[in-house]
Amino acid sequence: MSSNRKSIFVTGAASGLGREVSRYFAEKGWFVGLADVNDAGLKETADMLPAGQWSIHKLDVTNRPQWKAAVAEFAKHTGGKMDVLFNNAGVGTGGPIQDMTDEDIDRMIAINVTGVINGIRAGFPYLQATPNSCVLNTASAAGIYGSAGLSVYSATKFAVRGLTEAHDIEWRELGIKARSLMPGFIDTNIIGAVAPGSNQTGKQRLEEAGIEVSPVSIIGPAAWEAVHGDKVHTPVNKLAKQLAFAARWFPGRLRRQLSTMQGIETVVKN
Repeated sequence: MSSNRKSIFVTGAASGLGREVSRYFAEKGWFVGLADVNDAGLKETADMLPAGQWSIHKLDVTNRPQWKAAVAEFAKHTGGKMDVLFNNAGVGTGGPIQDMTDEDIDRMIAINVTGVINGIRAGFPYLQATPNSCVLNTASAAGIYGSAGLSVYSATKFAVRGLTEAHDIEWRELGIKARSLMPGFIDTNIIGAVAPGSNQTGKQRLEEAGIEVSPVSIIGPAAWEAVHGDKVHTPVNKLAKQLAFAARWFPGRLRRQLSTMQGIETVVKN
């Protein structure tokens, strides 16, 4: 690999946001490490990228030894460097907390929070070895203000937000930035599935409720802006930007508006 080529390691690269960011950065000439538990999806993503600009890594983000092995293998392709670590892998399960199973709660926390921490710790030596490197974490619009019917998911995204803010300060002298993406609802396979107990997809339910669903194509430019810009958090799409504004200036009004969204709590994202 050319010593001048930049590199990004992407978790959740087999589909959705991870696939689109991988494609976008590869188009910019970056080398992309594709990581996921989904072998078939990883191959599909790799087939979209230029030859010689990617490596594939089977990775369960809750597994610390797999993390160490994956980033070490990636570093063999990049001369020991990592310009960006994109902690994107995540899951979402909706519903009132009293109706959720212990297994769903534990899995969501393990992937959405512990998985991000695992990635940060495993990737740190390579980020530190790379000038002007960046950790980019996928948070969510649900990390802007607590979301009824998505309380545990929302809490995990607040945790990602807190990690991002803390590390951006903690690592400033090391030359490592920390950034987060905060997307609203994005048109990926997850909300394209038929919702439980319904003959409609999650996307159809959201749109009927008047809630914006954005094309996945917006996530690549948003990730690029986040990595190269000065903002710690990047709200992605109109919904997320409106939530960020309202949470800051009109929290009481926002609480009332969010109460109308409880009927879509079974729709999951990321």
